Amino acid sequence: MKKKIVLASMLFASVLALAACGNSSEKESAKETTEAVKVEKKETAAAELKDGTYKAETGFDDRGWKAVHTITVSGGKVTESTFDYENKDGALKSEDEEYNKNMESKSGISSKDATDQMDKAFVEAQSADIEVVTGATHSTENFKATAAALLEAAAEGNTETIVLK
Repeated sequence: MKKKIVLASMLFASVLALAACGNSSEKESAKETTEAVKVEKKETAAAELKDGTYKAETGFDDRGWKAVHTITVSGGKVTESTFDYENKDGALKSEDEEYNKNMESKSGISSKDATDQMDKAFVEAQSADIEVVTGATHSTENFKATAAALLEAAAEGNTETIVLK
């Protein structure tokens, strides 16, 4: 009986040792993969942007607004970002005082303040991956989509207006 207990204990210890080795290997492999992805993302983010002015817009929504986003790239970096909504008459949502008052009273932030925050965050991050502006979730989603398209256009040097659907 003692032999069986000793044998079972040795078998259990062996399995534990092998499992520990496997976990160490898996952890090391996962760590290497994570580092490779980080390097790849960094290289992609650092891809040389071609100097110029780039514009993207969406189609008109149900309320008659389309997102318009223009960036300026200088020295391979985004130096300026201007995001807004425009109606069929060319009026900008950020300049519509009544709309901004209503939005701020309902969501806690005006369209102008939200777009200013997004523009600033984008230029600072040099990335479309910015934080969602509380009270302007839909606008942030549109911003991220147009910003990503603009970064791609700037990497290619495509200065034609991009129209997103």
